[in-house]
Amino acid sequence: MTAAQVLPTPNLKDQVSAAEWQTRVDLAACYRLIALYGWDDLIFTHISAKVPGSDEFLINPFGLMFHEISASSLVKIDLAGNKLMDSPFNINPAGYTIHSAVHEVRHDVACVLHIHTAAGIAVSAQKQGLLPLSQQSLFVLSSLAYHGYEGVALNHDEKARLQADLGDKNFMILPNHGLLSAAGSIADAFLMMFTLQRACEIQVMAQSGGAELIHIPQQILDGAKAMLAGVMRSPQGMGGALPWPALLRKLDQQMPGYAE
Repeated sequence: MTAAQVLPTPNLKDQVSAAEWQTRVDLAACYRLIALYGWDDLIFTHISAKVPGSDEFLINPFGLMFHEISASSLVKIDLAGNKLMDSPFNINPAGYTIHSAVHEVRHDVACVLHIHTAAGIAVSAQKQGLLPLSQQSLFVLSSLAYHGYEGVALNHDEKARLQADLGDKNFMILPNHGLLSAAGSIADAFLMMFTLQRACEIQVMAQSGGAELIHIPQQILDGAKAMLAGVMRSPQGMGGALPWPALLRKLDQQMPGYAE
């Protein structure tokens, strides 16, 4: 069942620009990929994407499961949280706080992805945070920030502190809360979250064995950080565009309807 069948949702393809429609399709696909990989949290958590050429952004309709979200059901809002098109859906207030905070100050970021996975929260609850235990962790540690838990993100005063903690980083661990990626494209944000999530899964599994762990040497970390910092600053981004078409084919086979 698609989002359009859950509640009456008119198809918006002819009401928005071609660039916005493509963003809507990719963002809806991203939501469904999160569901497909089992990283969703019922109707909670959120992904946002900027409408190209503006400060407006798209976010999930609060109340729909991620596998139900379609291009037309996404809600367009401004930085103040005002809905900019008629929609039967509201938005998650905590989602607005977190995502508007990033979009306000990071003009290089087109997509912000936030999840509450068990492995991500487990690592976020550890004092040392993400450890250099895997090749996946190298990518994350090259651009990782932390933002301390302040309760459910409903206090708009928290935005300034989140902005300061994120700085120019592309990954964030929110202790006792979850994971966040911020990237120049939806495809990159998904690939980055895939990498962060996998690094957390590996860490929790490695720790559960009870054996002494091998940390990646500092000189390798330093070299990787310099290399990956250059990759993140490149016009090609993190390379999310490479697996994205294959991921969409996977969705077309298993969870069609996102491009409605």
